Amino acid sequence: MNFLAPDNTPPLLRIGDRISVLPVIHGSGQFALTVRRWFLDHSFDCLAVPLPESFREPVEAAVLELPRPSIVLQPPTPRFDSGAFRSDWSQPDWGEEVDEGDDDELETPPTSFVPIDPCQPVIMAIRAAMGEHLPRVYIDLETDPFYPYSTVMPDPFAVRHVSPEMFAAALLPSITRPVDEQTQQRIVHMASQLRELESQHQRILCVCSVLHWPWIREAYTQQTKAENEPVAEPWARDRVLPEHDHVQPTERFAVENRSLTFLFGELPYITGLYERARAELDEDDDLQIDGVKELLIASRVRYRSELGNRARRVTPLLLSKCLTYIRNLSLIHRRMTPDLITIVTATKQILGDQFALHVAETANEYFFADHNTALLDPLPEVKLGIDQCRLPDGETVELVSRLPGPPITWQTIQLQRRPNQFETDRWKYRWNPHSQCSYPPEDERIENFRTRVFDRARAIIGNDLARTEKFTTSVKDGIDIRDTLRHWYEKQIYVKVVPPSRGDLDACVMMFDSPADPREYPWRTTWFAEHKDESTLAFFATNFQEELVGPGIGLGIYGGALFLYPPTMIPDVWIDPQLDYAETLEERLIAAACLHSRGREIALLSALPPGTGWQRLAKRHRKRLVHVPLSSFSDEQVQQLRMVHVLNGTEVRSYAADFIRRV
Repeated sequence: MNFLAPDNTPPLLRIGDRISVLPVIHGSGQFALTVRRWFLDHSFDCLAVPLPESFREPVEAAVLELPRPSIVLQPPTPRFDSGAFRSDWSQPDWGEEVDEGDDDELETPPTSFVPIDPCQPVIMAIRAAMGEHLPRVYIDLETDPFYPYSTVMPDPFAVRHVSPEMFAAALLPSITRPVDEQTQQRIVHMASQLRELESQHQRILCVCSVLHWPWIREAYTQQTKAENEPVAEPWARDRVLPEHDHVQPTERFAVENRSLTFLFGELPYITGLYERARAELDEDDDLQIDGVKELLIASRVRYRSELGNRARRVTPLLLSKCLTYIRNLSLIHRRMTPDLITIVTATKQILGDQFALHVAETANEYFFADHNTALLDPLPEVKLGIDQCRLPDGETVELVSRLPGPPITWQTIQLQRRPNQFETDRWKYRWNPHSQCSYPPEDERIENFRTRVFDRARAIIGNDLARTEKFTTSVKDGIDIRDTLRHWYEKQIYVKVVPPSRGDLDACVMMFDSPADPREYPWRTTWFAEHKDESTLAFFATNFQEELVGPGIGLGIYGGALFLYPPTMIPDVWIDPQLDYAETLEERLIAAACLHSRGREIALLSALPPGTGWQRLAKRHRKRLVHVPLSSFSDEQVQQLRMVHVLNGTEVRSYAADFIRRV
């Protein structure tokens, strides 16, 4: 009797007339989409799952509760030798001698697990088959302990642009035969199970690892040949199929939200985007790339929410540069899609530590971590780590995945982390209110900035006094193109004459936030110079004791500041009765500058030109405000200068750089 092969299945991915094999890379969202697309484009009546039968019940129960993630664990069977616990991992086959009397050297075998990950191709296949009410047959061998088999593979995003058979064919020359006996036995067992399924179903789909695919096909062919030609292959007559090991029962657990990165093959945020697109029936073919853009935008929202008006402006141009950097780093690492370390490194270099920290935190968030938890049965929760798991009873066990993806290389990146509440409370308790000083690198930066504002103000003063005249014997301060073109009919060249400015600037007022809310800036003080290169400084800022970033390190944000250089001794401008007529914080700083300045001009750095009220205030003291636009300086530089760190004593300066974070 003849049976039809699965519709439109490529010949390369067929085994016999009834079986189609879809080789996948585990832990890939792109291959999960490919599995779903195969169920839509082809007709099947059975799914062969590359998992042991002992995982059927908990895995399918967990799939029904998706998008809530979970994990199915199968502990190893205890082994005893001369009264001491021993695992197969420390047998003499490894070339090691174990002292049976020394229990400290005995090692527990790892616990195998199946990740219930929406972006796991095998889980997607089970999910789709259950939705289509197709029978599922678990064809893998029961093994105890389980030995994983994986290797480095190309970026799975390539399957977005090529067909699965072309992707598998390209990998075929580099797929080596498994050398460990357990993997060989599993392949033989899965091939025999597929042969048994042929007698029950006509259209079978087997979703397996791309590393197993050619050898399952080879084992299936050899078994079929041995059955049809027993005389030609005498070794096959004595062949005995591998038997199942005695295994422990499986158990399902919930996973702590913060450790979902160690469960998912994709970033938790990207996995959440896939599930959101599934729920809203949106297009999700390009989510691996577009999801990076959404990740940066979501991180920008969190970044602005935390830092408020002191956050730097993350413009579309900066995001574009960041995406270009991410692309270039990915190409350097020979990848088509970026990993987390690439994304965080690029954002750190372009947008700073603070933004990179928010990107790392947002990437670890999964939208549906608590999805319908009130309607589902509660599960005991475990915490995952790097190939480790902390069980609800506090025990830590080693883990190996039953669906292993490519090996992961763990890297570190240095970011100034955010202190927790316990640390902040401890630092507040130990704060000495009678010992405070500034952070010298910040003093140097803002003094250099004050010099630049002075130079810009002098140039503006000179431009106000500039005039033009006809060229005679010297070009003076340069040719005035505008007046030359205006008098072109005279056939004369006009030159610019800028007379030297009279007097000198010794006062600078910087308004970073105007109009300023007094409730946001309760810290108002006057600081005097420690040496001749510093200015006398009066300012209003946020309360530094409300934001401690390290032991003895507080952070305040300038709202406005007055600089007097060369430094001079003045009364505290915030309690000086001579300035009580000023109504706002800005007016008090301007009035103090007018009162203590020896020059006629005062440099004023602000976003908008001074209004009539400020002009009248300066005129009252016979002074003139020279406006320097705040927009003439980069937003990044201004945001850095607004940060003022207060140290609880000069000894804190020795380690302050380890805790101070830049915007």
